Amino acid sequence: MDEYMSAPRVWGLMCPGSREEVTRARRWTRDILSNHPCADDAELIVSELGSNALTHTASGTAYGTFQLTLSLSPRTVAISVTDEGGHPEEVSPTEADADDTHGRGLTIVMALARRLDITGGQYGRTVTAQLVAPETGATTC
Repeated sequence: MDEYMSAPRVWGLMCPGSREEVTRARRWTRDILSNHPCADDAELIVSELGSNALTHTASGTAYGTFQLTLSLSPRTVAISVTDEGGHPEEVSPTEADADDTHGRGLTIVMALARRLDITGGQYGRTVTAQLVAPETGATTC
């Protein structure tokens, strides 16, 4: 039956717009990527992108949602979070002051990911971070 399996494998999770859903999305990611060298980085990226969707878009409203998609190929993990929009400005990393408690999310994601793509606009955006596993023998992304 393996000869009929396609690569990459893709999983999707729809999350209601509440903070508890970020925790659920992290656990879900950890379960799918168990024993994968990129699991820790992927979990952190899911947390950052999910939190951003809830904080900065209509996804965080009473009836809002965000969609998480994981795509896994032999060495690559792609993490996509799609929000419901409602924020007309373009998404970009910010320079947070040392005392700020917010404003470092995309900067952290960019430091961890091999590639970061942002598509869409005020009616919904998808932020995709790509992780690439190291060659065999290494233990982290």
